Amino acid sequence: MLQPKRTKYRRQQKGRMKGNAQRGHRIAFGSFAIKAMAESWITGQQIEAARQAIVRYMKREGQIWIRIFPDKPITKKPAEVRMGKGKGAPEGFVAPVTPGRILFEADGVPLDIAREALRLGAQKLPIVTKFIIRRDYAE
Repeated sequence: MLQPKRTKYRRQQKGRMKGNAQRGHRIAFGSFAIKAMAESWITGQQIEAARQAIVRYMKREGQIWIRIFPDKPITKKPAEVRMGKGKGAPEGFVAPVTPGRILFEADGVPLDIAREALRLGAQKLPIVTKFIIRRDYAE
């Protein structure tokens, strides 16, 4: 599961996700990609589940790139604890994703295999995504 080796602070504020992605919104490595169409937190488990689905369908041919990393710690208080008494303990890590962000890229496989593999990976994610192709891609 993806998570940082170490962080400067154990707990972080929630923050707000306004607007579209300012970086990571163009295809950089592969010829095919899935792009986020909404904002959400994506957990390390969800990223790993999507990666496994993509790799399994591509039968370990070609290459994939994961363009997001869960580096934001999320805290949670135990069940049935009263209000107050400080912030909860870190529960896991998430990657904040805004609309337009490229999540996964793939290359080295035909278009129809890449489309289906990335569709199966997108089903594991909690947001609506869109399949996109590099502008200068030629079969």
